[in-house]
Amino acid sequence: MYAKNTIGENKTMLMRNTTRETTIRLTITAVFMALNIAFSSFGIPVPGGHLYLCDMVICLAAILLNPFEAFVVGGIGSFIGDLIFYPLPMFVSLVTHGLQAVVISLLSHKILKNHRKLASGIGVSVGAIIMVVGYTLGKAFVYSTPEYALIKLPYEILQGVTGAVLGMILCFSFGIGKLFEKTIAQAPGNNRPGEQTKPEGRDHE
Repeated sequence: MYAKNTIGENKTMLMRNTTRETTIRLTITAVFMALNIAFSSFGIPVPGGHLYLCDMVICLAAILLNPFEAFVVGGIGSFIGDLIFYPLPMFVSLVTHGLQAVVISLLSHKILKNHRKLASGIGVSVGAIIMVVGYTLGKAFVYSTPEYALIKLPYEILQGVTGAVLGMILCFSFGIGKLFEKTIAQAPGNNRPGEQTKPEGRDHE
């Protein structure tokens, strides 16, 4: 009888802990999506155009989050941002930034697991290529002028490279990656009774 009660209590505790972890991940995903929308609302003036920093948020989020969460931040966040501020290319943003985020997340978590920084670097590099190609083809279709897409190509490259570099710096040099891992590790659902959380200084690489 005691064993049955213990099993029932453990199941209840596991369900509650899983719910708490899910809540934490949903909250973090929502924050990143809001940041993506916010950074989509303005650009930094550069000669001949503007530089948008939403790719920085997408790259950082995709390095940290799983593919579905990354798609929500990159694809849906960019879609909503464009819907509010620049409606014409919103479906291009949904597909391009969504695919970019998913690929970065997959490469960051599935390859070179003992070298997280290198895997993430490969991920954001491939993601930048996806962004540049996706937006170049998408703008040529949306605006029906390939010439316009080619004119904007240097800005797409600059935005992709800047976003990839800043995302990596924020994650690995400014400690956001370690902070994220610490937050997830301390979620009750990630530790069985008697287990200790991983040490704070665990290396990403």
